[in-house]
Amino acid sequence: MRKVRAAQTRAALLEAARALFAERGYLNTKITDITAAAGRATGSFYEHFADKEELLRALLADLEEAADAHLAAGDHPADHDLTDRAQLRDHVGVAWAVMRQHRPVQIALFQSMVADDPASGRAWRELTGQTAVLREHLDYLRDRGRSLPGEPELVAAAMGAMLALLSYALPPGGEHPDDRVVDTLTDLLHSGLLQVGRNAA
Repeated sequence: MRKVRAAQTRAALLEAARALFAERGYLNTKITDITAAAGRATGSFYEHFADKEELLRALLADLEEAADAHLAAGDHPADHDLTDRAQLRDHVGVAWAVMRQHRPVQIALFQSMVADDPASGRAWRELTGQTAVLREHLDYLRDRGRSLPGEPELVAAAMGAMLALLSYALPPGGEHPDDRVVDTLTDLLHSGLLQVGRNAA
């Protein structure tokens, strides 16, 4: 029973944090706000997390699991050609769906990184880590002589940053439906990838 109660408390804290991050943002949410919303004593928080940043890491792990599940649900070979619009759209669509489904975590992660010491390099590590799959596909193209706008790691990070900031800035349920956003991002990125190839030819 103790393990069950502990698991329930942890789940309640995570769910309360998601709701508060969506409403107030990461920086404006205190640990006491989270425990109050979860209906738990403040001390219970520290039985599960060292601080708010560790709680965010737990939420981020859930987001990464969701992204992996999306990829595992479909055919995802390493030789995807991101200059093919349909394949590029599949990647953009999956990334956008995960970001929107886990928008409170995206908000918290973005605000946490911005508040961190710029010299720490944390933002770059987070961005390159989250765009590793895109980088692998761009590596595949470069290794086969395809021209890219820049180094695969940088191009993948730029693509990821565009999606992440737009997801952070764009309120859900507004005048821009998800399909339209995904098509717009796909066309913008596709045009950039193809234009470099044309210029190189």
